[in-house]
Amino acid sequence: MTMKLYNPLLIAEDSDEDFEVLQLLMQQMEVPNPIYRFTNGDKVLDFLYQEGDYGNPGDTPRPSVILLDLNLPGTDGRDVLEQLKQDHNFKEIPIVVFTTSSNPKDVEFCYKNGANGYLIKPFDSHELEKTVQAFVDYWLATNTPPRNGH
Repeated sequence: MTMKLYNPLLIAEDSDEDFEVLQLLMQQMEVPNPIYRFTNGDKVLDFLYQEGDYGNPGDTPRPSVILLDLNLPGTDGRDVLEQLKQDHNFKEIPIVVFTTSSNPKDVEFCYKNGANGYLIKPFDSHELEKTVQAFVDYWLATNTPPRNGH
């Protein structure tokens, strides 16, 4: 019996607390995808472009989806979104923004720049669980990502 290989879920989240909660919820939901976490936009880009600490081409699995916080130190989520969606190698990777910002300007900016979804982090833990469950059900279980080269 061959084991199904799952492409990783890439999470760009600088808050340790938020990431720990996400990780815990995904463990409870038995998410089979490996989770790669980056605390700033520069590391996300280095990973995808195989630069800096990730300079071994071919070793980098292509993420099935990117969960992107907007407010990241250094290169923020807006810049990461713009850069990846303008790059023909990466524009097909679904990017779901996951942020505390409910500012309509942020929502509009993200969709104009190719975001595939926009989730506002609820402060209530029960609501957060429902939001993460909906994300997992759709993006990791139901959605069919493009089969692109890598």
